[in-house]
Amino acid sequence: MSPKRPLDWAQNLSADFVAYADGRRIEEVECIIPDIVGTSRGKAMPAAKFAPETDLALPISLFYQTISGEYVDMEIENQWLEQDVVLRADMSTACAVPWSEDVTVQVICDMYNRDGSVLAFSPRGLLKRIVDLYSAKGWNPVIAPELEFYLTKPNHDPNEPIEPPIGRTGRKGASRQVYSMSAVDEYGPVIDTIYDFAEAQGLEIDTVIQEGGAGQIEINLNHGDPINLADQVFLFKRTIREAALKNGVFATFMAKPIRDEPGSAMHVHQSIVDLETGKNIFSNDDDSASDLFRWFIGGSQKYMMDVVPLLAPYVNSFRRITVEGQSAPANLEWARDNRTTGLRVPHSGPAARRLENRVIGMDANPYIAIATSLACGYLGMINQIEPRAEAVKEVWEAEEPLPASLREALDLFDEAHEMRTVMGEEFCRLYSDIKRAENEEYQREISPWERQHLLLNA
Repeated sequence: MSPKRPLDWAQNLSADFVAYADGRRIEEVECIIPDIVGTSRGKAMPAAKFAPETDLALPISLFYQTISGEYVDMEIENQWLEQDVVLRADMSTACAVPWSEDVTVQVICDMYNRDGSVLAFSPRGLLKRIVDLYSAKGWNPVIAPELEFYLTKPNHDPNEPIEPPIGRTGRKGASRQVYSMSAVDEYGPVIDTIYDFAEAQGLEIDTVIQEGGAGQIEINLNHGDPINLADQVFLFKRTIREAALKNGVFATFMAKPIRDEPGSAMHVHQSIVDLETGKNIFSNDDDSASDLFRWFIGGSQKYMMDVVPLLAPYVNSFRRITVEGQSAPANLEWARDNRTTGLRVPHSGPAARRLENRVIGMDANPYIAIATSLACGYLGMINQIEPRAEAVKEVWEAEEPLPASLREALDLFDEAHEMRTVMGEEFCRLYSDIKRAENEEYQREISPWERQHLLLNA
């Protein structure tokens, strides 16, 4: 047997990985991409076969599938030629796969066409496209995501409702225990495993809290570069699922997994700094709010209404934003320190002045959702869009509520010409076709509620 060639690329892996590997040999490499859903797809190979400079390939048809795996016929020329997507490893993302039995490296790849152009369907490429628009203006977006999710009992029968897990006390998790430390401790082994897996990957956690639902947890990440933070959310979702499974429970990022419990959001805090000075452009020299901040809010109000499917991508997403109330505002009003508005300005000093988008669901693809939110604010600043007056009361019924269903939202999205130009028409057309197919798939289903109440009564 010939000896394995040295892994030259491994010499540049992070200190976190080196500490995790602890001298053990790397056995495998996973080259992964985020698909339209935001889950990992890719290829795994023996570490000796991996070379960062070598392109890999996947069939483009992986972007033609619904969440259930059904393929969708679309008006794409030669759609079923099965042309390849080119994958190129971004070695700055390389990190451990701590739930693997062997020492394994995972690396996020960028996606290109054979001619070297960025693949229009690439979620990571989409976010880079929007960040580049900011860079061309001398601006750098800064974001901070908040990740809400539920830990649940293993749900093996989709016809059965999702239930909270059994914690250390032997009892099901109780709801409405927001910020309770004992509630966090109830699922201590899962949280500890998340911490361990995160440390091995070099992922930083700012805070962990108990949210308002039974078994609902929130993890807040530190602020930083949008692409890096989207990568972290992408990796964290896989990490949290694996940590839960290791402890005999499920983790779900559904927007509304349990009836009568709060939904799960991915709130995103956004600010913009000047590339040369590093100064927050949302604040003037006298520490007052700038015109650019006002226009960013205005753009978020004007353009986000038409792109809700990018922030709430499934039928279930609208159960969160149309049924909820305070924890999921169904509006795009804005206010300072008011959690009933979809756009909130948190209390802060001028250097940290920012806008929190509270509309995004945790079921959204982080790359797509962050790109969309930033694109709305960008257009607002470019077009100098004035916002509506600040909300001065609780906002339970807005004059301009968010669309009430995925179908209604898609109708608005299909006419969102200015946003579609910024996001890329090719991406938007495919996204809309996939979501309409998913909506039609859902409409064919007969729910337990219908069987319960209509079978013998209608």
